[in-house]
Parts: sequence; C-alpha cells; structure tokens
Amino acid sequence: MLKSIVALAITCTVLVGQGPAVATAQEWPTRTVRLLVGFGPGGGTDIVARILAQSFQERFGQPFIVENRPGAAGALAADAVAHAPADGYTLYMMNNGHIIAGVMAKSLPYDTLKSFDPIGQVASAGLIIVAHPDFPANNVKDLVAAAKAAPGKLTYATTGVGSTQHFTGELFKQVAGIDMLHIPYKTSPAGIGGVLGKQVDLLVETVSAVLGQVQGKKLKALAVTGLERFPAVPDVPTAVESGVVPGYEVVTWYGLIAPRGTPAPVVSKLNAALNDIIANPAVREKLTIAGVLAHGSSPSEFGNHMQAEFVRWGKVREAANIPQN
Repeated sequence: MLKSIVALAITCTVLVGQGPAVATAQEWPTRTVRLLVGFGPGGGTDIVARILAQSFQERFGQPFIVENRPGAAGALAADAVAHAPADGYTLYMMNNGHIIAGVMAKSLPYDTLKSFDPIGQVASAGLIIVAHPDFPANNVKDLVAAAKAAPGKLTYATTGVGSTQHFTGELFKQVAGIDMLHIPYKTSPAGIGGVLGKQVDLLVETVSAVLGQVQGKKLKALAVTGLERFPAVPDVPTAVESGVVPGYEVVTWYGLIAPRGTPAPVVSKLNAALNDIIANPAVREKLTIAGVLAHGSSPSEFGNHMQAEFVRWGKVREAANIPQN
C-alpha cells in the first residue's frame, strides 16, 4: 500500500512538473520571438533571416524580429543565444562560420555544439574560385599543374584568416597536394580588387559576391566548390569535375538553432514550420534571388551535420597549422 502511495505521488509530481512546459510548448508562440544574427544588416545571413522571419510571423501570427549583433565572427550573438532562456523566444540564425569560429577559438563563453539545440538547416550557397582574365590557368586541372610547377608561388585571397573562404582554400591545397600562399584581406571588395589589380592570383569567394564580375567577364571563374554546379553560374564546372581533386566539396550553409534545453515540442513545431516555409515556391524564389538554395532537414540531421563539420574543419585547421586565437 505504501509503495502504491509513493508511486502515485511520484507520478503526480512528474505530471505537475511537466504540465506547464507541455502547455507552453503547445501554445507557443504567444509573444515576440527574437531571431539573432551575428552579422550586420544586408549580409547573406541577415537576408536569409529576414525572409524566414517574415514567413514565421505570417504562419504563427506573432512578431518575429531580426536582431543584428555583429562582432567576433558571430560569437557575440551566439553567446547571447546560448545564455538566453530556453523557451523558444530567442533563436539564432547562424551559418557555418559558427562552426569555424569554434574551431579557431581556444576558448569561448559557450560550447559551439553543446550549448544549442539544432532546429534545422535552412539553405546552402556556393563558393567559387576566380582569377584575373589574364591568369594562364582556365580550369582546376591547369591550376593544380601550375601550382605543382611552382610550389608556394601562386597566391590566393580570402576575407581573412579563419574565414570560411580561408578554410576552403586550405582544404583545396590539401586535397590537390599543392602549396599556395594565402593572402588575407579584410573585406570581399578588397580581395576582389586585389585580383582585378593583379596583386594576387586567385580569390576564393561566395558566388553572390563576385557574380557581377564573373558575368561581366572581369573575373574568370575556374570552378565552384560544391559537388553540383551552382544555378547562378551554370557554365562553371565543379572542382570535382576536373578529376584532380576527388571528393572536394565546400558550401556555405545556414541553419536555425536555439538555446540548449528548449522544449522538444517547440523545436518540433519550429522544424515543421521551417520545412514547410522553405518548400514554398515563393520563398524558394526569394532565397534563390538572395544567392542561396533552400535546404531543409530534421533537427537530428542538422545536429549531425554540425558535428561532422566541426570535426572536418578541426582536421583542416590542424593540417594547415592555422593558429587558434
């Protein structure tokens, strides 16, 4: 009899403890949801976030406000989300730079993976290797041959040490078995200017950043870095098509995460809404115009992807001897 009473008491306690959380999850959202972005207005992550915020607001009937908190390669925004209440009202619109920042940092006030609950991947975007029209190589095969003929002589520009573009170039060197000199610039326009002025041989950049110069024949595109050709530049082959960099693939990607401990029903509700939204042709068109391709996932799939990317880029950093900061 005593055991039965104790068991009943425990059951009631559990149910009472779960009741408010379940009710909150079912009713969510009942007020404004903040969607933090670790970069300033107008960038790729910000544009994707605003497209999503508008669609979420229309779906749920509550304001979804994009809040820009630039600084420390997105770490300021990530830290704010990591330490926010895990109630579904603070979300982080992140990109793969969040993972690379974790790889590059000796320490952070949060754990790149464990401090967050993945909601889902949103989109991906291509990267491209370009050169001045006078550059002698016209494709990846020629580029690799030229680099092997003059080890360490060719130069490639990116937006800085530890950037996605930098890691993309270092992985290319490792897969191709070549040596090129990295020249970091502070901004994309500066790197583009370096190639246009023939101060540097190559540039690794997002497709959207150099699309105008490529279409205007001011820059020569050697390859895109994904496994598939990018719709905005369909005539530019993938690096893998060259046959000299087997398995080479890099794309930038965007995803939605929340503070660790966010109620599972809220995460599921957000994920279902996210996948429905990016399946909408009108939303997909907006994302395409923004230079990205819609790419949905489940929370577990996105979490596994983040983990795999963290391991992958950690190995690239070690092999390239890129110092942590």
